[in-house]
Amino acid sequence: MSVAKAQDAAAERAPDTMEARVLGCAACHGAHGEGTNNDYFPRLSSKPAGYLYNQLIAFRDGQRQYPPMNYLLAYMPDAYLHKIAEYFAQQRPPYPPPVAPSVSAALVRRGEQLVKEGDAANQIPACTACHGAALTGREPGIPGLLGLHAEYVSAQLGAWRYGTRKSIAPDCMHDVASRLSNDDISAVAAWLAASPGPANPAPAARGSMKLPLACGSEPQ
Repeated sequence: MSVAKAQDAAAERAPDTMEARVLGCAACHGAHGEGTNNDYFPRLSSKPAGYLYNQLIAFRDGQRQYPPMNYLLAYMPDAYLHKIAEYFAQQRPPYPPPVAPSVSAALVRRGEQLVKEGDAANQIPACTACHGAALTGREPGIPGLLGLHAEYVSAQLGAWRYGTRKSIAPDCMHDVASRLSNDDISAVAAWLAASPGPANPAPAARGSMKLPLACGSEPQ
C-alpha cells in the first residue's frame, strides 16, 4: 500500500475512544446518555458507575429482560462493561425540561409527599432517604431519579412490585414497590418527571446517609 493510501485509510478509521465505542447507545440513550424523547429509554449520565455496571451485568446475564439489550451485551466481558459504566457516570449533560403532569393536582401532591416524606403508616420510606436529598443517587449503586419520563418510572416500579425486575436479597425495591398503590406509583412518577434537575447532577457520596432498610445490592 502506498503512503498516500495508508494515510487515507488511517483518516477513515474511527477513533478508538470510549465516546466512539458507545455510539451504539446514542440512538436510544442520547449521545452523552442524557436520554431521548422515547418514554422507555432512560437517562444514563451521572448515575453511579456501580449502579450502571450492575444493570449492564443484569442485562447481559438475563436477570433483566429486554431483548435488544440482552443481545447487545451478550458477549461483553466484565472489564469492558466497567468501562462503559464509568464513561456514562462521568457525563454531565443538562437535564431535560420538566414535563407538565398529566394527573390531578392532588395526585401530584401525593407524589411529592412520598418522594420527600414517605408514608410511615404504610412503611414506605421517602425516596430521598435512599436516592439523596437532591434525588441524584448515592455512590456506589443507587441511581438518580430525575430526568426520567413518568412512563419509565411507572414501568420500573411496576416491574419491581411484580418481580419481573429483581435485585440481590433483601430486595428493598421490591419491598417498597409492593407497598405502593397504583395511584401512588402514578403520583411518584408524575412528580419526578415534573421536577427540574439540580445544577450539579453528581450522586451523593457513599456513607453520606444511613439507608432506612436493608438492601442486598447496596450494603451499608
